[in-house]
Amino acid sequence: MTEQAKVPAIRFAGFTDPWEQRKLSEVATFGGGHTPPMADPDNYEDGYVLWVTSQDVKSNYLDRTTTQITEKGAKELTLYPAGSLVMVTRSGILRHTLPVAELRKPSTVNQDIRVILPQGECCGEWLLQFFISHNKELLLEFGKTGTTVESVDFGKIKDMLLYMPSTVEQQQIGDFFAKLDSLITLHQRKYDKLVIFKKSMLEKMFPKDGESVPEIRFAGFTDPWEQRKLGELFFESNERSSSMEILSVSVAKGIYPASESDRDTNPGASLVNYKVVHKGDVVYNSMRMWQGAVGSSDYDGIVSPAYVVARPTIELDSTCFGYLLKRPEMLYKYLCDSQGNSKDTQTLKYDRFADIEATMPANLEEQRAISACLESVDHLITLHQRKLELLRNIKKSLLDKMFV
Repeated sequence: MTEQAKVPAIRFAGFTDPWEQRKLSEVATFGGGHTPPMADPDNYEDGYVLWVTSQDVKSNYLDRTTTQITEKGAKELTLYPAGSLVMVTRSGILRHTLPVAELRKPSTVNQDIRVILPQGECCGEWLLQFFISHNKELLLEFGKTGTTVESVDFGKIKDMLLYMPSTVEQQQIGDFFAKLDSLITLHQRKYDKLVIFKKSMLEKMFPKDGESVPEIRFAGFTDPWEQRKLGELFFESNERSSSMEILSVSVAKGIYPASESDRDTNPGASLVNYKVVHKGDVVYNSMRMWQGAVGSSDYDGIVSPAYVVARPTIELDSTCFGYLLKRPEMLYKYLCDSQGNSKDTQTLKYDRFADIEATMPANLEEQRAISACLESVDHLITLHQRKLELLRNIKKSLLDKMFV
């Protein structure tokens, strides 16, 4: 690695000595593994020994694997202790990142994984964070080019030079980042649970195909839901303007101001044919409707002529319909009614959209209750997503400043 300053920008109080340059091979030993013959089922059936492959190294800490092997399969493999570091050295993922993780449980590995076992004065948790902080740099320096499958030169990694603080300072840095990683993991789990919860609510708060009432319903509502064609509820609006805020529609975000996007949303294009959107309109991307690029608008603005603007013909809660129109059953209907030679060219014209049937609550107050409930879940999901992004940014910044 290139010569750098011998002290980090941020240090814990009480540490002033410069970091010392060492070879990785001086402070760690190394290992590897292979794949037990797959033709022999006795190597895998009812196995319980963890066996790490490249697809398992997706987080910084590893306590489970996709595949477990039997004692027979592990007989000629080394069982590495918890605290060992595993590095992916051969995989397509190396085009983008160099995955490294700490084993939380004893494990074996396959031939695409190399194991680094910190020794003596080297703290494993510190070394893990070192690899994370220098990820891009290491990939650039040791990545092999011109090979069929992306790989890194682990032989050179073993002999690389790195700056190390005292063992005590290593432990403090390692413990600090371990706690920060635990906090990030906690918020990730909360976020994942909320996403799963929302999916479950969407399944239970709308009727299944062929049924007229949902599995879960707010108290006080007992009337059966109605089946209506979307063309009875919405008409296609082609109102034009070029002087309002530009809006975009995506699968993940629904309808949002284009100014919030990182992209150049209108590089020199004329706005003369842009369509007007009013609050409460439903807008969809005709070429990505089958993927869920649809939503109800909370904004007044204009959208590209490629989008379809569907305006309510009756009084209804469009937010409720925004959720209804993104349900998997509806996405399947859009795909069936779209026209095109491939999924990349599938287009849902408005006349096909209008002919699709949906089961809806006739009671406007029930529509509003559903949308209020789901919006509150979306709000919680957004909060946890922002906390996650903030914590990850904090960690990235600290990694840059606490290592040399």
